[in-house]
Amino acid sequence: MSGSAPRELRGTGLVVRAGAATHVGRVRDHNEDALLASGRVFAVCDGMGGHAAGEVASRLAVEALATLDEHPPAGADDVTRALGQANEHILRSEAAHPEQRGMGTTATGLVVVDAGDHEQWVVLNVGDSRVYRLAEGGLGLVTRDHSEVRELLEAGLIDADEVPTHPLRNVITRALGSDPAPEPDLWVLPPTAGERFVVCSDGLSNELADDEIEHLLTAAPDPQAAADALVAAAVRAGGRDNVSVVVVAVDPE
Repeated sequence: MSGSAPRELRGTGLVVRAGAATHVGRVRDHNEDALLASGRVFAVCDGMGGHAAGEVASRLAVEALATLDEHPPAGADDVTRALGQANEHILRSEAAHPEQRGMGTTATGLVVVDAGDHEQWVVLNVGDSRVYRLAEGGLGLVTRDHSEVRELLEAGLIDADEVPTHPLRNVITRALGSDPAPEPDLWVLPPTAGERFVVCSDGLSNELADDEIEHLLTAAPDPQAAADALVAAAVRAGGRDNVSVVVVAVDPE
């Protein structure tokens, strides 16, 4: 799929371009990911739950985040509010359709917010989908996974090389569709010329090492070409899950 048209970030002299791609992968029979690459919202939601309920949850989350395009947010509180609405919509759908019981979704991405005389980024995260940032210092992970293995790793109970095969590697500790609603992680970042963001489901990060992601992102300056290349590489590497990627490029006007 294609991403959004170029958009000027007011008061910064910078323009944002985005590309987006998704693939069911080699193992799953349907795609439970949903993504968004609009004027001011760039997000990936990775749904979970049987009987196609995961794709319901991810779609409802994306629809709630899309309202931030219709009503430009003034800050991080508006982003939190949209995520809360997503959580409420998922719980309501689950209550109305018992076959959806247990469904949920991750949500991660970037939102352009109004900061008075200029616009800036708010990075959001619930779950183990990710936002990476490529800048002069190389590729870095902006978000922090809400997962059992991340907590074990940070507690020093497992080593980093155990993460890819650990039996709890797919267990997340926060998701939309929870009661009470999960607390999202939010970061406010100033836009910087030349930076690139990768917003992705774990179908990318579980298949490709960070240095592989950096190489493919650097090799394809066009964000749509980069998104396509990243998804294709994850599928070639195994494609054991749905793969969804949004690439955001920030450049001078």
